[in-house]
Amino acid sequence: MSRLLHELILRTADRTPEAEALKFKTESLTYGQLASLIQRVAGGLIDSGLQPGQRVAVYSAKSIETVVSLFAATLAGGVGVPINPVLKAPQVAHIMQDSDASVLVTTAARWDQCREALAATGCQPTLILMGEPLDVGATCRGWDEIAQGPVCAGSRRSIDMDVAAILYTSGSTGRPKGVVLSHRNMVTGAESVAEYLDNRPSDKLLAVLPLSFDYGFSQLTTAFHSGASAVLFDYLLPKDILRMLAAELITGLAGVPTVWTQLASLEWPGAAVESLRYITNSGGAMPGETLKRLRAHLRSTSVYLMYGLTEAFRSTYLPPDQVDSRPDSIGKAIPNAEILVVRSDGSPCEPGEEGELVHRGSLVALGYWKDPGRTAERFRPCPLPQAGVPTTELAVWSGDTVRCDEEGFIYFVGRRDEMIKTSGYRVSPTEIEEQVYDSGLVIETAAVGVPHPTLGQGIIVVLVPGEDFSEDALVRYLSANLPNFMVPQRLEVREELPRSPNGKIDRKSLAAELAEFFTATA
Repeated sequence: MSRLLHELILRTADRTPEAEALKFKTESLTYGQLASLIQRVAGGLIDSGLQPGQRVAVYSAKSIETVVSLFAATLAGGVGVPINPVLKAPQVAHIMQDSDASVLVTTAARWDQCREALAATGCQPTLILMGEPLDVGATCRGWDEIAQGPVCAGSRRSIDMDVAAILYTSGSTGRPKGVVLSHRNMVTGAESVAEYLDNRPSDKLLAVLPLSFDYGFSQLTTAFHSGASAVLFDYLLPKDILRMLAAELITGLAGVPTVWTQLASLEWPGAAVESLRYITNSGGAMPGETLKRLRAHLRSTSVYLMYGLTEAFRSTYLPPDQVDSRPDSIGKAIPNAEILVVRSDGSPCEPGEEGELVHRGSLVALGYWKDPGRTAERFRPCPLPQAGVPTTELAVWSGDTVRCDEEGFIYFVGRRDEMIKTSGYRVSPTEIEEQVYDSGLVIETAAVGVPHPTLGQGIIVVLVPGEDFSEDALVRYLSANLPNFMVPQRLEVREELPRSPNGKIDRKSLAAELAEFFTATA
């Protein structure tokens, strides 16, 4: 059994060296070739001066080199820091400075875009450039040179609690914060998810999500744990995903609600429908109308609705055989996790009672990088330690409000910091959004609460209209299906909605943008 992140590849290479492990465009590597390349790059990193525990940041679009760099970093004793390629120079500079990365793997073009911002922070990393070399000084090395490094056959990590990666969140509450993940977190996560998805060597997984996103990186780890193949893909248009599904005969696809909403409205090619064994959703609730459309396309494909947070990797999943009977549930705990629903004092909630979701077990991250204050807020003592057994176990208090039914299935209510307080009521934006989607009149939507002179907060629904959209028709539908206090005071029609770097709809930026709407017009 693998204990360290890179062993997911090395041990599979020992078993099936000729099996395809990774593909990008026309280039593919077997497990044997991938393991050999990782060992050489790890040796190159050590030869460049990387010390155990130092951070290796990777700022690039998906590529063979991107994946190799992150796994070679841990083999060399370092810590991988994937940086979302859609981020701009100020965010990159913040992550580099905050993580104190000693190595940056990137391309010449990306380095040129962010070098001034990095210089302003005082960061002076060893630079490893993919592609054409750039004359930037003695601290720069080319990828080809690093890839010919001395073979690093053994890890410089010895315990499974060592740090494997720092994943930076989208910064919805300020600048991005780094979630510190151990080897145990990441390896256990791969084993847990692969178990309930029944991943197998014959699987071929299409990796369309950012590798800086725990859900996106999971497509690699579950594939490598199972001996399956991971196909890297950055797409411009949703139809490009469908084209790749058919061309590569993909068996597993992970997406967020935005992706699924786009794909649900397209015509699916027969080869994609036949090959796709399962799809998964996380990063937000799957709209009911979207799920219905997907099921119409994918009648033989298993649908896994999941819930997770970077601080605990993945928490719950709804088995495919429960999707039709309880599509609004986020399911039960995944293997190797325990999920609790508790009151503010830590006591357990009764079935049907709303409380905070608390995650305990081996998937709980180590905390936030260099941020003991926020770590103490989110990582707190487990509310239900075993009676009579002293424990220092920390659990993740998610900040998400949920409820649990009599059978143990959990239902998401809303984010504690996204709940709308209007007319004395606490309103979940998710509940409003579900009704907007159910109207069949919109493509995408987000409900936000902003200051209102008499209501506390007024509700604004921002939406991308569908072909049959009518503002009057939507207002009539919402008035008929929501209580008066939940009917939005304003509909805002747009061509697209803002998104976080991980592809989620950015409600917080919408709320900030519209913060003075009602007060300015009062």
